[in-house]
Amino acid sequence: MTDGLTVTLTKAGRTKIRYPAALVADTGDRISVRAPWAAEDVRDFGFVRFEPGDVFTEHFWRTRWYAVKEVRTGEGVLKGWYCDITRPAVVRDGAILVEDLDLDLWVSADGASVLRLDEDEFAASGLGESDPRAAAEAVRALDALAAQAHAPEGLTALLT
Repeated sequence: MTDGLTVTLTKAGRTKIRYPAALVADTGDRISVRAPWAAEDVRDFGFVRFEPGDVFTEHFWRTRWYAVKEVRTGEGVLKGWYCDITRPAVVRDGAILVEDLDLDLWVSADGASVLRLDEDEFAASGLGESDPRAAAEAVRALDALAAQAHAPEGLTALLT
């Protein structure tokens, strides 16, 4: 496998974003990559700002319904973890392909803030009707990540 990969995130059948990333590790189930913030501008969510210079260490699983992204400033200061609820990642031909299922979780660097995001978008997506199994897996994944975020060892327990 090459050290350079392309991450492609799709949503509702369309490419949401595509960006280059450097391979950090591949355990056979979890593949970890590092990439700079892929947008040219600042994205202010209110609870965190992603901006040029930020570095994302992203962890994708071939068997799990989520991705965990550790977010740091360019100087290395931890901002927190942004988690996408996704179908399991497909890794092939130098690419990581991930389908976003709308649900997200934010965990602040100190673990004090754990925010469930985009539950309204998920409900409006129609996934519960079109693919009830995937919708159930997505909800289970969000619940599991939120529970892990509240555990003493936090999300880092998933990444070691």
